[in-house]
Amino acid sequence: MTAAAQTWLLVALAGAAGTLLRYLLGGWLARVTGGLFPWETFVINVVGCLAIGALAAALDRGALLSPPLRMALMVGLIGGFTTFSSFALEALRLSQGAQWMSAALYVVLTNAVGLGAVWAGYAAARLAGAR
Repeated sequence: MTAAAQTWLLVALAGAAGTLLRYLLGGWLARVTGGLFPWETFVINVVGCLAIGALAAALDRGALLSPPLRMALMVGLIGGFTTFSSFALEALRLSQGAQWMSAALYVVLTNAVGLGAVWAGYAAARLAGAR
């Protein structure tokens, strides 16, 4: 098996595991909290951010993980669990590079455009269903 094929397979398997973890934890949190506030998404995002931050720090300190394993953990497992962690790490990396304006712009644009896209998609689907 080639290195690229190995990476793809590891990312896919880890992504499936991350997605299942999100499903299980989210379902449990929804039952525990009663659904009055989206605690499941909040907690999953925070846990994912904690995990990707710890992994990034370990890698920055020289932790030896093969590129396929690094991709499996960061893109697959944590990415399948929550992509918000990738967004937060990217914003952190921009600010660590003293790119404060870029970091702020990234955070504001991602949230504003993301909310706008959700609204537009919702509105378009409702209009399409009204015909």
